[in-house]
Amino acid sequence: MKEKLLKSTLVVSLMTFLSRIMGFVRDIVIARFLGAGMGSDVFFVAFKIPNFLRRLFAEGAFSQAFIPVLAEYREKGDRDLQQLIAATSGTLAGILFFITAIGVIAAPILIVIFAPGFMDQPEKLQLAGELLRITFPYILFVSLTALASSILNSFGKFAVPAFTPVFLNISMISCALWLAPHLDEPVKALAWGVFIGGVVQLLFQMPFLMKIGSLPKPRWGWKDEGVQKILKLMIPAMFGVSVSQINLLLDTLLASFLITGSISWLYYSDRLVEFPLGILGIALATVILPNLSKKHATASMQEFSHTIDWALRWVFLIGTPAAIGLIILAEPLLLTLFQYGEFTPYDAHQASLSLMAYGLGLLPFIFIKVLAPGFYARQDTKTPVKIGIIAMVSNMVLNIILMIYLAHVGLALATALSAMLNAGLLYYTLRKKAVYEPIAGWGIFFIRTFLANASLVLVLMWLTPANSEWISWDGWHRFGILMGLITISAIIYFAVLTLCGVRLKTLIKPHSQS
Repeated sequence: MKEKLLKSTLVVSLMTFLSRIMGFVRDIVIARFLGAGMGSDVFFVAFKIPNFLRRLFAEGAFSQAFIPVLAEYREKGDRDLQQLIAATSGTLAGILFFITAIGVIAAPILIVIFAPGFMDQPEKLQLAGELLRITFPYILFVSLTALASSILNSFGKFAVPAFTPVFLNISMISCALWLAPHLDEPVKALAWGVFIGGVVQLLFQMPFLMKIGSLPKPRWGWKDEGVQKILKLMIPAMFGVSVSQINLLLDTLLASFLITGSISWLYYSDRLVEFPLGILGIALATVILPNLSKKHATASMQEFSHTIDWALRWVFLIGTPAAIGLIILAEPLLLTLFQYGEFTPYDAHQASLSLMAYGLGLLPFIFIKVLAPGFYARQDTKTPVKIGIIAMVSNMVLNIILMIYLAHVGLALATALSAMLNAGLLYYTLRKKAVYEPIAGWGIFFIRTFLANASLVLVLMWLTPANSEWISWDGWHRFGILMGLITISAIIYFAVLTLCGVRLKTLIKPHSQS
Protein backbone atom coordinates (compact mmCIF):
# COMPACT_ATOMS: atom_id res chain seq x y z
CA MET A 1 0.00 0.00 0.00
CA LYS A 2 2.81 2.44 0.85
CA GLU A 3 4.43 1.70 -2.53
CA LYS A 4 1.15 2.63 -4.24
CA LEU A 5 0.86 5.82 -2.19
CA LEU A 6 4.44 6.77 -3.08
CA LYS A 7 3.82 6.15 -6.79
CA SER A 8 0.62 8.22 -6.72
CA THR A 9 2.37 11.03 -4.84
CA LEU A 10 5.20 11.06 -7.38
CA VAL A 11 2.70 11.24 -10.24
CA VAL A 12 0.88 14.17 -8.64
CA SER A 13 4.19 15.84 -7.78
CA LEU A 14 5.41 15.53 -11.38
CA MET A 15 2.19 16.96 -12.83
CA THR A 16 2.19 19.70 -10.20
CA PHE A 17 5.84 20.44 -11.01
CA LEU A 18 4.91 20.97 -14.67
CA SER A 19 2.07 23.24 -13.60
CA ARG A 20 4.33 25.25 -11.27
CA ILE A 21 6.98 25.63 -13.97
CA MET A 22 4.33 27.06 -16.28
CA GLY A 23 3.23 29.24 -13.38
CA PHE A 24 6.74 30.63 -13.12
CA VAL A 25 6.78 31.35 -16.85
CA ARG A 26 3.45 33.14 -16.36
CA ASP A 27 4.84 35.20 -13.49
CA ILE A 28 7.99 36.04 -15.44
CA VAL A 29 5.79 37.35 -18.25
CA ILE A 30 3.70 39.37 -15.75
CA ALA A 31 6.82 40.75 -14.05
CA ARG A 32 8.27 41.88 -17.39
CA PHE A 33 4.90 43.24 -18.44
CA LEU A 34 3.79 45.03 -15.25
CA GLY A 35 6.72 45.10 -12.82
CA ALA A 36 5.61 45.92 -9.26
CA GLY A 37 3.51 49.04 -9.79
CA MET A 38 -0.14 50.07 -9.93
CA GLY A 39 -1.14 47.67 -12.73
CA SER A 40 0.30 44.62 -10.98
CA ASP A 41 -1.12 45.61 -7.57
CA VAL A 42 -4.59 46.01 -9.09
CA PHE A 43 -4.48 42.76 -11.08
CA PHE A 44 -3.23 40.70 -8.14
CA VAL A 45 -6.13 41.93 -6.02
CA ALA A 46 -8.65 41.18 -8.79
CA PHE A 47 -7.11 37.72 -9.24
CA LYS A 48 -6.69 36.94 -5.55
CA ILE A 49 -10.39 37.36 -4.70
CA PRO A 50 -11.72 34.58 -7.00
CA ASN A 51 -8.54 32.58 -6.34
CA PHE A 52 -9.24 32.79 -2.61
CA LEU A 53 -12.84 31.67 -3.16
CA ARG A 54 -11.52 28.83 -5.33
CA ARG A 55 -9.44 27.51 -2.47
CA LEU A 56 -12.27 28.11 -0.02
CA PHE A 57 -15.05 26.43 -2.01
CA ALA A 58 -13.15 24.14 -4.34
CA GLU A 59 -9.74 22.78 -3.40
CA GLY A 60 -10.27 23.39 0.28
CA ALA A 61 -13.59 22.82 1.97
CA PHE A 62 -15.50 21.15 -0.84
CA SER A 63 -12.89 18.50 -1.61
CA GLN A 64 -12.35 17.75 2.07
CA ALA A 65 -16.10 17.27 2.57
CA PHE A 66 -16.95 15.56 -0.72
CA ILE A 67 -14.24 12.86 -0.90
CA PRO A 68 -15.09 11.12 2.43
CA VAL A 69 -18.81 11.04 1.49
CA LEU A 70 -17.91 9.80 -2.00
CA ALA A 71 -15.90 6.98 -0.41
CA GLU A 72 -18.97 5.92 1.59
CA TYR A 73 -21.23 5.95 -1.47
CA ARG A 74 -18.77 3.88 -3.49
CA GLU A 75 -19.21 1.16 -0.89
CA LYS A 76 -23.00 1.26 -1.44
CA GLY A 77 -22.87 0.69 -5.19
CA ASP A 78 -22.68 2.40 -8.57
CA ARG A 79 -26.29 3.61 -8.65
CA ASP A 80 -26.04 5.47 -5.36
CA LEU A 81 -22.68 6.90 -6.45
CA GLN A 82 -24.11 8.26 -9.73
CA GLN A 83 -27.06 9.84 -7.90
CA LEU A 84 -24.69 11.55 -5.46
CA ILE A 85 -22.54 12.93 -8.29
CA ALA A 86 -25.60 14.17 -10.24
CA ALA A 87 -27.14 15.88 -7.19
CA THR A 88 -23.84 17.37 -6.01
CA SER A 89 -22.81 18.74 -9.42
CA GLY A 90 -26.24 20.27 -10.09
CA THR A 91 -26.52 21.85 -6.65
CA LEU A 92 -22.95 23.16 -6.67
CA ALA A 93 -23.38 24.66 -10.14
CA GLY A 94 -26.65 26.37 -9.12
CA ILE A 95 -25.21 27.89 -5.94
CA LEU A 96 -22.02 29.04 -7.64
CA PHE A 97 -23.90 30.60 -10.56
CA PHE A 98 -25.82 32.72 -8.04
CA ILE A 99 -22.61 33.68 -6.19
CA THR A 100 -20.89 34.53 -9.48
CA ALA A 101 -23.76 36.79 -10.58
CA ILE A 102 -23.60 38.68 -7.28
CA GLY A 103 -19.80 38.93 -7.51
CA VAL A 104 -19.88 40.41 -11.01
CA ILE A 105 -22.56 42.97 -10.08
CA ALA A 106 -20.94 43.93 -6.77
CA ALA A 107 -17.32 43.93 -7.99
CA PRO A 108 -16.53 47.53 -6.92
CA ILE A 109 -17.90 46.86 -3.43
CA LEU A 110 -15.80 43.69 -3.12
CA ILE A 111 -12.67 45.64 -4.05
CA VAL A 112 -13.40 48.14 -1.27
CA ILE A 113 -13.85 45.25 1.19
CA PHE A 114 -10.72 43.31 0.18
CA ALA A 115 -8.45 46.27 -0.61
CA PRO A 116 -9.78 49.26 1.38
CA GLY A 117 -6.50 51.08 0.84
CA PHE A 118 -7.59 51.68 -2.78
CA MET A 119 -10.45 53.96 -1.66
CA ASP A 120 -8.29 57.07 -1.72
CA GLN A 121 -6.88 56.10 -5.13
CA PRO A 122 -9.86 56.33 -7.57
CA GLU A 123 -7.85 55.15 -10.58
CA LYS A 124 -6.80 51.94 -8.79
CA LEU A 125 -10.31 51.38 -7.45
CA GLN A 126 -12.01 51.72 -10.84
CA LEU A 127 -9.54 49.51 -12.71
CA ALA A 128 -9.65 46.84 -9.99
CA GLY A 129 -13.46 46.72 -10.22
CA GLU A 130 -13.34 46.30 -14.00
CA LEU A 131 -10.80 43.49 -13.75
CA LEU A 132 -12.75 41.70 -11.03
CA ARG A 133 -15.87 41.61 -13.20
CA ILE A 134 -13.86 39.63 -15.74
CA THR A 135 -12.05 37.33 -13.31
CA PHE A 136 -14.90 36.56 -10.89
CA PRO A 137 -16.64 33.87 -13.05
CA TYR A 138 -13.44 31.85 -12.67
CA ILE A 139 -14.81 30.65 -9.32
CA LEU A 140 -17.74 28.93 -11.09
CA PHE A 141 -15.62 27.09 -13.64
CA VAL A 142 -12.79 26.10 -11.31
CA SER A 143 -15.12 24.85 -8.55
CA LEU A 144 -16.82 22.50 -11.01
CA THR A 145 -13.31 21.50 -12.11
CA ALA A 146 -12.52 20.70 -8.47
CA LEU A 147 -15.63 18.49 -8.31
CA ALA A 148 -14.42 16.60 -11.36
CA SER A 149 -10.90 16.37 -9.86
CA SER A 150 -12.26 14.95 -6.59
CA ILE A 151 -14.10 12.23 -8.47
CA LEU A 152 -11.05 11.33 -10.55
CA ASN A 153 -8.80 11.31 -7.47
CA SER A 154 -11.23 8.99 -5.68
CA PHE A 155 -10.89 6.56 -8.58
CA GLY A 156 -7.09 6.75 -8.35
CA LYS A 157 -6.78 8.95 -11.46
CA PHE A 158 -4.40 11.53 -10.01
CA ALA A 159 -2.46 12.68 -13.08
CA VAL A 160 -5.27 14.44 -14.97
CA PRO A 161 -6.43 16.70 -12.07
CA ALA A 162 -2.82 17.54 -11.19
CA PHE A 163 -2.04 18.52 -14.79
CA THR A 164 -5.22 20.58 -15.31
CA PRO A 165 -3.91 23.89 -13.78
CA VAL A 166 -1.36 24.06 -16.61
CA PHE A 167 -4.15 25.36 -18.85
CA LEU A 168 -4.71 28.43 -16.68
CA ASN A 169 -1.06 29.37 -17.02
CA ILE A 170 -1.05 28.78 -20.78
CA SER A 171 -4.17 30.92 -21.15
CA MET A 172 -2.74 33.82 -19.13
CA ILE A 173 0.60 33.72 -20.94
CA SER A 174 -1.12 33.64 -24.34
CA CYS A 175 -3.41 36.56 -23.50
CA ALA A 176 -0.52 38.63 -22.12
CA LEU A 177 1.56 38.10 -25.25
CA TRP A 178 -1.06 38.32 -27.99
CA LEU A 179 -4.23 39.93 -26.63
CA ALA A 180 -2.69 42.72 -24.51
CA PRO A 181 -1.32 44.77 -27.44
CA HIS A 182 -4.87 45.11 -28.82
CA LEU A 183 -6.55 46.42 -25.62
CA ASP A 184 -6.79 49.99 -24.32
CA GLU A 185 -5.86 48.67 -20.85
CA PRO A 186 -3.29 45.89 -21.51
CA VAL A 187 -3.65 44.52 -17.97
CA LYS A 188 -7.20 43.44 -18.87
CA ALA A 189 -5.66 40.75 -21.07
CA LEU A 190 -4.50 38.93 -17.93
CA ALA A 191 -8.05 39.06 -16.54
CA TRP A 192 -9.42 37.51 -19.74
CA GLY A 193 -6.68 34.90 -19.47
CA VAL A 194 -8.06 33.89 -16.07
CA PHE A 195 -11.62 33.65 -17.46
CA ILE A 196 -10.62 31.56 -20.48
CA GLY A 197 -8.34 29.37 -18.36
CA GLY A 198 -11.25 28.47 -16.08
CA VAL A 199 -13.40 27.35 -19.00
CA VAL A 200 -10.63 25.26 -20.58
CA GLN A 201 -9.79 23.49 -17.29
CA LEU A 202 -13.39 22.35 -16.87
CA LEU A 203 -13.77 21.15 -20.47
CA PHE A 204 -10.46 19.25 -20.29
CA GLN A 205 -11.70 16.92 -17.52
CA MET A 206 -15.06 15.99 -19.09
CA PRO A 207 -13.76 13.18 -21.36
CA PHE A 208 -11.94 11.54 -18.45
CA LEU A 209 -15.11 11.55 -16.33
CA MET A 210 -17.00 9.95 -19.21
CA LYS A 211 -14.30 7.29 -19.49
CA ILE A 212 -14.84 6.13 -15.90
CA GLY A 213 -18.64 6.44 -16.21
CA SER A 214 -18.94 9.29 -13.73
CA LEU A 215 -20.58 12.04 -15.78
CA PRO A 216 -24.32 11.76 -15.01
CA LYS A 217 -26.76 14.53 -15.93
CA PRO A 218 -26.61 17.20 -13.18
CA ARG A 219 -29.78 17.84 -11.18
CA TRP A 220 -30.77 20.18 -8.38
CA GLY A 221 -30.54 18.15 -5.18
CA TRP A 222 -30.46 20.49 -2.22
CA LYS A 223 -32.49 18.06 -0.08
CA ASP A 224 -30.56 14.98 -1.20
CA GLU A 225 -29.16 13.10 1.80
CA GLY A 226 -25.63 12.98 0.39
CA VAL A 227 -25.65 16.67 -0.55
CA GLN A 228 -26.83 17.64 2.92
CA LYS A 229 -24.08 15.53 4.47
CA ILE A 230 -21.49 17.25 2.26
CA LEU A 231 -22.85 20.69 3.16
CA LYS A 232 -22.82 19.81 6.85
CA LEU A 233 -19.15 18.87 6.60
CA MET A 234 -18.28 21.67 4.20
CA ILE A 235 -19.54 24.72 6.07
CA PRO A 236 -17.14 24.45 9.03
CA ALA A 237 -14.41 23.06 6.76
CA MET A 238 -14.65 26.22 4.62
CA PHE A 239 -13.01 28.02 7.49
CA GLY A 240 -10.78 25.34 8.96
CA VAL A 241 -8.98 24.19 5.84
CA SER A 242 -8.58 27.68 4.37
CA VAL A 243 -7.12 29.55 7.32
CA SER A 244 -3.76 29.99 5.60
CA GLN A 245 -5.54 31.44 2.56
CA ILE A 246 -7.59 33.79 4.73
CA ASN A 247 -4.35 34.91 6.34
CA LEU A 248 -2.79 35.60 2.93
CA LEU A 249 -5.90 37.57 1.95
CA LEU A 250 -5.57 39.62 5.13
CA ASP A 251 -1.98 40.31 4.08
CA THR A 252 -3.27 41.76 0.81
CA LEU A 253 -5.94 43.82 2.58
CA LEU A 254 -3.43 45.40 4.94
CA ALA A 255 -0.79 45.74 2.23
CA SER A 256 -3.22 47.95 0.28
CA PHE A 257 -2.50 50.62 2.93
CA LEU A 258 1.27 50.35 2.39
CA ILE A 259 3.35 51.89 -0.39
CA THR A 260 2.66 50.93 -4.01
CA GLY A 261 4.42 47.68 -4.81
CA SER A 262 3.79 46.01 -1.44
CA ILE A 263 1.00 43.77 -2.78
CA SER A 264 3.20 42.71 -5.70
CA TRP A 265 6.21 41.98 -3.46
CA LEU A 266 4.04 39.73 -1.30
CA TYR A 267 2.58 38.05 -4.40
CA TYR A 268 5.93 37.15 -5.94
CA SER A 269 7.38 35.86 -2.66
CA ASP A 270 4.22 33.84 -1.99
CA ARG A 271 4.46 32.32 -5.48
CA LEU A 272 7.94 30.96 -4.72
CA VAL A 273 6.68 29.40 -1.47
CA GLU A 274 3.76 27.87 -3.38
CA PHE A 275 6.19 25.92 -5.59
CA PRO A 276 7.46 23.40 -2.98
CA LEU A 277 4.14 23.62 -1.14
CA GLY A 278 2.33 22.46 -4.27
CA ILE A 279 4.83 19.80 -5.27
CA LEU A 280 5.02 18.18 -1.82
CA GLY A 281 2.24 19.45 0.45
CA ILE A 282 -0.69 19.51 -1.94
CA ALA A 283 0.50 16.33 -3.66
CA LEU A 284 0.61 14.45 -0.35
CA ALA A 285 -2.75 15.84 0.76
CA THR A 286 -4.33 14.94 -2.59
CA VAL A 287 -3.14 11.34 -2.35
CA ILE A 288 -3.65 10.61 1.34
CA LEU A 289 -7.19 12.03 1.77
CA PRO A 290 -8.90 9.34 -0.37
CA ASN A 291 -6.64 6.74 1.26
CA LEU A 292 -7.43 7.94 4.79
CA SER A 293 -11.15 8.12 3.97
CA LYS A 294 -11.06 4.51 2.79
CA LYS A 295 -9.15 3.42 5.90
CA HIS A 296 -11.71 5.16 8.11
CA ALA A 297 -14.64 3.63 6.20
CA THR A 298 -13.15 0.15 6.67
CA ALA A 299 -12.10 0.84 10.29
CA SER A 300 -8.37 0.26 9.58
CA MET A 301 -7.19 2.70 12.24
CA GLN A 302 -3.64 1.38 12.52
CA GLU A 303 -3.10 1.85 8.78
CA PHE A 304 -4.77 5.27 9.13
CA SER A 305 -2.07 6.30 11.61
CA HIS A 306 0.70 4.71 9.52
CA THR A 307 -0.36 6.71 6.47
CA ILE A 308 -0.05 10.00 8.39
CA ASP A 309 3.34 8.90 9.76
CA TRP A 310 4.54 8.10 6.25
CA ALA A 311 3.48 11.53 4.98
CA LEU A 312 5.15 13.37 7.88
CA ARG A 313 8.50 11.75 7.17
CA TRP A 314 8.32 12.92 3.57
CA VAL A 315 7.56 16.43 4.80
CA PHE A 316 10.70 16.53 6.91
CA LEU A 317 12.89 14.92 4.26
CA ILE A 318 11.92 17.22 1.36
CA GLY A 319 10.26 20.22 3.02
CA THR A 320 13.14 21.17 5.33
CA PRO A 321 15.83 21.61 2.63
CA ALA A 322 13.26 23.41 0.46
CA ALA A 323 12.63 25.93 3.26
CA ILE A 324 16.37 26.40 3.79
CA GLY A 325 16.89 27.00 0.08
CA LEU A 326 14.09 29.58 -0.10
CA ILE A 327 15.51 31.53 2.84
CA ILE A 328 19.20 31.52 1.85
CA LEU A 329 18.60 31.93 -1.89
CA ALA A 330 15.67 34.34 -1.57
CA GLU A 331 17.14 37.29 -3.45
CA PRO A 332 19.05 35.23 -6.07
CA LEU A 333 15.80 33.36 -6.85
CA LEU A 334 13.83 36.57 -7.34
CA LEU A 335 16.59 38.23 -9.37
CA THR A 336 16.90 35.17 -11.62
CA LEU A 337 13.20 34.61 -12.19
CA PHE A 338 11.64 38.07 -12.22
CA GLN A 339 14.19 40.93 -12.36
CA TYR A 340 13.70 41.94 -15.98
CA GLY A 341 11.79 44.69 -17.75
CA GLU A 342 9.62 46.63 -15.29
CA PHE A 343 10.68 44.54 -12.25
CA THR A 344 13.68 46.30 -10.67
CA PRO A 345 16.50 45.09 -8.37
CA TYR A 346 14.81 47.12 -5.61
CA ASP A 347 11.60 45.13 -6.18
CA ALA A 348 13.57 41.89 -6.01
CA HIS A 349 15.19 42.92 -2.73
CA GLN A 350 11.88 43.94 -1.14
CA ALA A 351 10.21 40.71 -2.28
CA SER A 352 13.16 38.68 -0.97
CA LEU A 353 12.60 40.02 2.54
CA SER A 354 9.00 38.76 2.58
CA LEU A 355 10.11 35.49 0.93
CA MET A 356 12.49 34.80 3.81
CA ALA A 357 9.64 35.41 6.24
CA TYR A 358 7.27 33.16 4.29
CA GLY A 359 10.06 30.56 4.07
CA LEU A 360 9.94 30.16 7.85
CA GLY A 361 6.35 29.01 7.42
CA LEU A 362 6.89 26.53 4.58
CA LEU A 363 7.14 23.45 6.82
CA PRO A 364 4.06 24.47 8.87
CA PHE A 365 2.13 25.16 5.64
CA ILE A 366 2.91 21.61 4.43
CA PHE A 367 2.14 20.10 7.84
CA ILE A 368 -1.31 21.67 7.74
CA LYS A 369 -1.92 20.08 4.31
CA VAL A 370 -0.93 16.67 5.69
CA LEU A 371 -2.48 16.82 9.17
CA ALA A 372 -5.86 18.35 8.26
CA PRO A 373 -6.94 15.26 6.22
CA GLY A 374 -6.49 13.27 9.43
CA PHE A 375 -9.59 15.08 10.69
CA TYR A 376 -11.59 15.45 7.48
CA ALA A 377 -11.22 11.79 6.51
CA ARG A 378 -12.93 10.98 9.83
CA GLN A 379 -15.62 13.56 9.01
CA ASP A 380 -14.46 15.71 11.93
CA THR A 381 -14.67 19.27 10.64
CA LYS A 382 -15.27 21.03 13.95
CA THR A 383 -11.82 20.49 15.46
CA PRO A 384 -9.83 22.09 12.59
CA VAL A 385 -12.27 25.01 12.68
CA LYS A 386 -11.60 25.69 16.36
CA ILE A 387 -7.87 25.48 15.73
CA GLY A 388 -8.23 27.67 12.64
CA ILE A 389 -10.03 30.38 14.60
CA ILE A 390 -7.20 30.49 17.13
CA ALA A 391 -4.61 30.70 14.32
CA MET A 392 -6.49 33.41 12.43
CA VAL A 393 -7.01 35.60 15.47
CA SER A 394 -3.31 35.28 16.33
CA ASN A 395 -2.48 36.23 12.71
CA MET A 396 -4.64 39.34 12.89
CA VAL A 397 -2.95 40.51 16.07
CA LEU A 398 0.54 39.74 14.75
CA ASN A 399 -0.28 41.42 11.42
CA ILE A 400 -1.10 44.72 13.08
CA ILE A 401 1.89 44.62 15.44
CA LEU A 402 4.51 43.47 12.94
CA MET A 403 3.27 45.62 10.05
CA ILE A 404 3.97 48.74 12.12
CA TYR A 405 7.64 47.81 12.45
CA LEU A 406 8.35 45.67 9.37
CA ALA A 407 5.78 46.83 6.75
CA HIS A 408 5.03 44.09 4.18
CA VAL A 409 7.68 41.80 5.73
CA GLY A 410 5.76 41.88 9.00
CA LEU A 411 2.64 40.65 7.19
CA ALA A 412 4.53 37.66 5.77
CA LEU A 413 6.13 36.88 9.14
CA ALA A 414 2.75 37.00 10.89
CA THR A 415 1.36 34.48 8.38
CA ALA A 416 4.31 32.15 8.99
CA LEU A 417 3.99 32.35 12.78
CA SER A 418 0.25 31.71 12.74
CA ALA A 419 0.83 28.70 10.45
CA MET A 420 3.26 27.32 13.04
CA LEU A 421 0.57 27.64 15.70
CA ASN A 422 -2.04 26.04 13.43
CA ALA A 423 0.16 23.06 12.54
CA GLY A 424 1.26 22.58 16.15
CA LEU A 425 -2.32 22.47 17.44
CA LEU A 426 -3.40 20.06 14.69
CA TYR A 427 -0.55 17.70 15.57
CA TYR A 428 -1.19 17.97 19.31
CA THR A 429 -4.89 17.20 18.86
CA LEU A 430 -4.31 14.17 16.62
CA ARG A 431 -1.95 12.80 19.26
CA LYS A 432 -4.30 13.62 22.11
CA LYS A 433 -7.19 11.80 20.41
CA ALA A 434 -4.88 8.84 19.67
CA VAL A 435 -5.69 9.17 15.97
CA TYR A 436 -1.98 9.36 15.17
CA GLU A 437 0.68 7.37 17.01
CA PRO A 438 4.28 7.93 15.79
CA ILE A 439 6.09 4.77 14.71
CA ALA A 440 9.48 3.95 16.23
CA GLY A 441 12.56 5.48 14.65
CA TRP A 442 11.76 9.20 14.72
CA GLY A 443 14.63 10.11 17.07
CA ILE A 444 17.40 8.78 14.85
CA PHE A 445 15.55 10.07 11.77
CA PHE A 446 15.66 13.62 13.21
CA ILE A 447 19.39 13.37 13.96
CA ARG A 448 20.21 12.14 10.46
CA THR A 449 18.10 14.76 8.69
CA PHE A 450 19.55 17.48 10.94
CA LEU A 451 23.10 16.55 9.88
CA ALA A 452 22.09 16.59 6.21
CA ASN A 453 20.38 19.96 6.51
CA ALA A 454 23.29 21.45 8.44
CA SER A 455 25.60 20.38 5.59
CA LEU A 456 23.19 22.00 3.13
CA VAL A 457 23.30 25.32 5.01
CA LEU A 458 27.11 25.34 5.11
CA VAL A 459 27.39 24.60 1.37
CA LEU A 460 24.92 27.33 0.39
CA MET A 461 26.47 29.92 2.70
CA TRP A 462 29.91 29.12 1.32
CA LEU A 463 29.10 28.97 -2.42
CA THR A 464 26.36 31.57 -2.93
CA PRO A 465 27.74 34.76 -4.59
CA ALA A 466 26.92 38.22 -3.23
CA ASN A 467 23.63 39.79 -4.37
CA SER A 468 25.52 42.59 -6.18
CA GLU A 469 27.07 39.97 -8.47
CA TRP A 470 23.69 38.51 -9.36
CA ILE A 471 22.43 41.96 -10.36
CA SER A 472 25.38 42.48 -12.72
CA TRP A 473 24.84 39.16 -14.56
CA ASP A 474 22.46 38.55 -17.45
CA GLY A 475 19.53 36.14 -17.17
CA TRP A 476 21.22 33.03 -18.54
CA HIS A 477 24.29 33.51 -16.32
CA ARG A 478 22.04 33.87 -13.27
CA PHE A 479 20.07 30.79 -14.24
CA GLY A 480 23.21 28.71 -14.74
CA ILE A 481 24.70 29.68 -11.38
CA LEU A 482 21.37 29.11 -9.60
CA MET A 483 20.92 25.66 -11.15
CA GLY A 484 24.50 24.82 -10.23
CA LEU A 485 23.92 25.81 -6.61
CA ILE A 486 20.70 23.81 -6.40
CA THR A 487 22.30 20.74 -8.01
CA ILE A 488 25.39 20.79 -5.78
CA SER A 489 23.24 21.35 -2.69
CA ALA A 490 20.93 18.46 -3.58
CA ILE A 491 23.89 16.12 -4.17
CA ILE A 492 25.48 17.07 -0.84
CA TYR A 493 22.16 16.78 1.01
CA PHE A 494 21.26 13.32 -0.27
CA ALA A 495 24.87 12.12 0.01
CA VAL A 496 24.95 13.04 3.71
CA LEU A 497 21.54 11.40 4.19
CA THR A 498 22.88 8.21 2.62
CA LEU A 499 26.06 8.31 4.73
CA CYS A 500 23.89 8.74 7.81
CA GLY A 501 21.89 5.64 6.91
CA VAL A 502 18.63 7.11 5.56
CA ARG A 503 17.31 4.94 2.72
CA LEU A 504 14.40 5.64 0.38
CA LYS A 505 12.83 2.28 1.20
CA THR A 506 12.57 3.55 4.78
CA LEU A 507 10.09 6.14 3.55
CA ILE A 508 8.20 3.64 1.43
CA LYS A 509 7.73 1.49 4.50
CA PRO A 510 7.92 3.90 7.47
CA HIS A 511 7.27 1.27 10.11
CA SER A 512 10.89 0.14 9.66
CA GLN A 513 13.73 1.80 11.54
CA SER A 514 15.27 4.87 9.88
